[in-house]
Amino acid sequence: MNFETNNHSVFSMHYHLVLVVKYRRKVINDTISKRLKEIFEHIAPNYNITIEEWNHDIDHVHILFKAEPNSELSKFLNAYKSASSRLIKKEYPEIKQKLWKEYFWSKSFCLITTGGVTIDVIKEYIKSQGEDKPDGRRKNKQSNQIQDQTQ
Repeated sequence: MNFETNNHSVFSMHYHLVLVVKYRRKVINDTISKRLKEIFEHIAPNYNITIEEWNHDIDHVHILFKAEPNSELSKFLNAYKSASSRLIKKEYPEIKQKLWKEYFWSKSFCLITTGGVTIDVIKEYIKSQGEDKPDGRRKNKQSNQIQDQTQ
C-alpha cells in the first residue's frame, strides 16, 4: 500500500463516490461526463482531493478519488454538486427538458471508503461500467438494463 504524507500525518484515504442524476433521468452522455469530470478536477484541489478514476452510465457517475485528513468532504461534495449542476444546465440547455427544476443531482449520494478491497479492484469495477458482463450479458448504457447476448 502506498501512503501519502503531509506535515503531521501519514495516510491513505481513497473513496468511491456515486452521484445520481435527479429522478434518475438519462441525461449523461460522453460529452456531459467529460464536462462533469473537468468541473470535478477544477474544484477538487481546493479541498486536497485528487481524482483517480472516473466513469459514467446514463444516469450516474462513479468516481474514485483520494483525499487528505484535512479534506472537508461534505463541503467539497456540496460545492461540486452545486457548481456542476449550475454549469451543466447552463452549458447544455437541452437537459432542462428532462430536469426542469434547478437541480441536476439527486440530494443523496453514495460515498464508500475503499478499505474492503484493493484500489485496483475498484478501478476495474468503475472502468467496466456499461461493458459486457462475464456471464455473457451486456449492460446497455442507453436502456440501463442488462440484456442477454446469447439469444
